[in-house]
Amino acid sequence: MFEVESWERDAFSELSGEHELTFTSDVITSESAARYADAEAISTFVYSKVGSDILDALPKLKIIASRSTGIDHIDTTACKERGVTVCNVPSYGKNTVAEHVFGLLLMISHRLEQAVDRTRKGDFSSRGLQGFDLLGKTLGVIGTGDIGTAVIRIAKGFGMRVLAFDVKHNQAAAHQLDFRYVDLDSLLQDSDVVTLHVPANPKTHHLIGQEQFARMKDGVVLINTARGDIVDVRALARALADRKVAAAGLDVLPNEPVIREEAELLRSVYERQHDVAALLADEILVRMGNVIVTPHSAFNTREAVQRILDTTIDNLQGFMRGAAMNVVVSPVPVAAGQGS
Repeated sequence: MFEVESWERDAFSELSGEHELTFTSDVITSESAARYADAEAISTFVYSKVGSDILDALPKLKIIASRSTGIDHIDTTACKERGVTVCNVPSYGKNTVAEHVFGLLLMISHRLEQAVDRTRKGDFSSRGLQGFDLLGKTLGVIGTGDIGTAVIRIAKGFGMRVLAFDVKHNQAAAHQLDFRYVDLDSLLQDSDVVTLHVPANPKTHHLIGQEQFARMKDGVVLINTARGDIVDVRALARALADRKVAAAGLDVLPNEPVIREEAELLRSVYERQHDVAALLADEILVRMGNVIVTPHSAFNTREAVQRILDTTIDNLQGFMRGAAMNVVVSPVPVAAGQGS
């Protein structure tokens, strides 16, 4: 079990009678994986990047139980080829992340961070703190899965008009919640606030970049609680500097695991493992006054974390019983005569 906090260990105690468990708070690396070469199952969170090098170090591995919905941190092709099953935790935080979206949006719309900081310094002046109403504003929701529809439900409570874009239309939800599907260009042109709720994959990489910012309204607000790579952060930094984007609320950045540790940052830049320009853009965004950045914590409530732990245990137990659950990657079947 990688990236496990001490208080989470008790949740896995029901597995300890039949299985040998090892816990670490560290992310998995090719070096650390070698210490667990006999592991048949591992559980990771989103900061552990599981690629071919990790799989090479774990020759007995049968299952990866990711404690997340997204699995962009796992090389699924390599897992399939090597006979490793991958399970995830679907829908653990649809309301949790949706609530965080509006936490970020309200911090921006009511200038809450600046207001609180000012009053803590003993200054009760309201000069420069004028915000804006959400009532009557148009919210553009990109991605209408569980989280996107939960966001729309909350938006309707604020009296917002909602436009949505998705490759798959949920017409039942559109009818029930009174929102309208449009093409991406129309959404970008007509929305006062744009919020992102799509998975990270090659098709969504830099889905929002310079061209998309150019199509948005002047003074738009961008919210991203999905994955950092969906937004070209260099283009976002320019759009903020040019006042095209008035403000941004970000729970994710493309290089967030790296900027967490200064030494790791320096090492990774030296080894050219990361885009230096994108890393610099991340650092700039974190320090801009009109950008709210949270540390990938939109999911982090007691209830959501408990759902993650419970589902991960179910995934592991189901696999051991031969009835795998929440499988997102199945091994490639071995043809007769090709060995096991």
